[in-house]
Amino acid sequence: MFVSSLKPDTQIFGDMGSLAAFLPVGHLSFENYAAVFDRVPAARFLLNSVGISAVTVVLGVLVNSMAAFALSRMRVRGKGVVLTLVIATLIVPFETLALPLVWWVNQLPWLTANGFSLELTTGWLDTYHVQIVPFIANAFSIYLFHQYFESIPKELDEAARMDGAGWFTIYRRVVMPLSGPAVATVAILTFLPAWNSYLWPLMVVQTEELRPVMLGVQYFFQLNVSWGEVMAYTSLITLPVVALFIAFQRAFVNSIAASGVKG
Repeated sequence: MFVSSLKPDTQIFGDMGSLAAFLPVGHLSFENYAAVFDRVPAARFLLNSVGISAVTVVLGVLVNSMAAFALSRMRVRGKGVVLTLVIATLIVPFETLALPLVWWVNQLPWLTANGFSLELTTGWLDTYHVQIVPFIANAFSIYLFHQYFESIPKELDEAARMDGAGWFTIYRRVVMPLSGPAVATVAILTFLPAWNSYLWPLMVVQTEELRPVMLGVQYFFQLNVSWGEVMAYTSLITLPVVALFIAFQRAFVNSIAASGVKG
């Protein structure tokens, strides 16, 4: 993909039958990358996706870790049943929920600024928050945090409570500082679907200025298809994901190992 993004279309198709398709040989240039920004508002799309993904990750880590902390560390009746129901939601595909979710978000209220006053409006369609709020809570993230928290000795909680610490202090100053690998893993697993989201923004976002990067792919298939530009655009939107995974790779592997081993 990256090598093809540096070649003109004629050379891309000419190299298809040989290993040259994988090698940076022939006429190479960054013309396709320059053409991407002329054809679509790629910078705006990238900025939107970075903002949406970052907010979703931060809120997702906070909400899901607090839910997992309550289910793992606090003495609450029926928490095993609650965890089972949370995990059971993983079997429901998003496609079956998409249309009902569109109807619900169109009924929800939101405060909007009108000059120096706030107004209560109805409907979240065609906004940034409709791309963020429905995806903050995540069953798999709760389960992953729960499994990791179970590996942290509960004697630390008891010691902290003897020193006068409340549950939130234990969560913030005892459990979370020890959960770096779990946080990194949840961050990656939350970032990926937020960055790759296509179906949901296609259904709820109409304004071009609010669209994420994945919707930009369809711009290249409207008139004359330039496969070099397609490869350049897909290379651009892949680099942040690769960079994030490389940055958190060790923590990701450590979290998976710790979550699957008891004792």
